[in-house]
Amino acid sequence: MDGSSTSFSADFTWLVFYHKAVGEKTVIQTFFFEYIVGITIGDIAGTISMDVDLQASHGVVAILVWASFLIFVSNVSLKSISFRKAVEGTTTILIKEGKILEENVKKEKYTVDELMEQLRKKDIFYVEDVAFAMLETNGELSVLLKKEKQNVTREDLLIKGEATRLPQTIIMDGNIMKEAVHELGYSVAWVKEQLKKKGAAADKVFLGQADSAGHLYLDYYED
Repeated sequence: MDGSSTSFSADFTWLVFYHKAVGEKTVIQTFFFEYIVGITIGDIAGTISMDVDLQASHGVVAILVWASFLIFVSNVSLKSISFRKAVEGTTTILIKEGKILEENVKKEKYTVDELMEQLRKKDIFYVEDVAFAMLETNGELSVLLKKEKQNVTREDLLIKGEATRLPQTIIMDGNIMKEAVHELGYSVAWVKEQLKKKGAAADKVFLGQADSAGHLYLDYYED
């Protein structure tokens, strides 16, 4: 088997393993840490397959160490919210109610040109049309248009419209997110009361979202 065939085989094997380790994610959905580990292991696999002077066993050990580290960090991230935030970061609001938050833009090393380019890719040409634009932890920009700029829905025709409100994740992995609850103007007691009305307990909820209009969405571990 020639070097190119060996390289292809090694890279293919690594890609399959990496896909299984990080789950059903596309390349653009991987976080910075996963991306760096993926590049590192891919480079090791390519070097081993092309350089006949290197001992393959040393490379295999290096790959197994890095892969084990990736799996360990991924599993801990699933179980710990604080660890997940430290490794993957948090979302950052770049535009709020048509106003660019300059400090947040600078903090994320974003330029105005880059921000406008991302908006144009979503067919948005006026910043003032944006209710919220958030930079996700994987580098993607999520945008919510103001109510009057959104496409008209059947609900809009039947119900009087209300101001655009940013939903908050108030329950994550069975834990009540106090900061998000307070951001909406509610209290933890209010959340518990809403859960009681639905016959649910916080530790049974995988994800809970609410807005300042009082709408509450719950996704349970067992459903």
